[in-house]
Amino acid sequence: MRHAISLLTSAALLSGAVQAAPATDSGTAAESGGLPQLDPSTYASQLFWLIITFIILYILCARIFLPKLGGIIEERRNRIADDLDQASEFKRQAEEAEEAYKKALADAKARAVQISAETRAQIDAELAEQQAEMDAVLEKELSEAETRIARTTEAASAAVMQAAKDTTKALVAALTDEEPDDDLVDSALNRAA
Repeated sequence: MRHAISLLTSAALLSGAVQAAPATDSGTAAESGGLPQLDPSTYASQLFWLIITFIILYILCARIFLPKLGGIIEERRNRIADDLDQASEFKRQAEEAEEAYKKALADAKARAVQISAETRAQIDAELAEQQAEMDAVLEKELSEAETRIARTTEAASAAVMQAAKDTTKALVAALTDEEPDDDLVDSALNRAA
């Protein structure tokens, strides 16, 4: 920077000396009606200022603007790289979360199947127990009904036998005019039965 300032100072001194000389010709240049920058007598000062301006712009660009632009570009490049890294991390986390979700869903389905099987087995066991109890109750009622039927059958058989006995006695008495013997009627009915 100090070098640039010293160059500017020396350039200003040289410019003052160069410009003082053609001051007498400025009136003639204005009278000639041409463009002053195309006047060959001003080429030296124009060239001098062109070099000074180029050096100043070069120093400003090399020392200030380009490093700042390079820093901004590098910062942007780093930010983009960080964003890409963060995006890949988020993608990895999303994939892990998806895998965990799928695993949890599969576990839940397996657990639901297991619970369903356990519940079905428990219900089947309860139904079998109730069926066994009902079978026992029905067996008992059937046994009691068979006993009642057997008693009723015996009573009916006895009543039929008594009716047959009475009818046989009445028929024999009506046909023979004699009262038949009870043992004889019983033996005849037993043979006929």
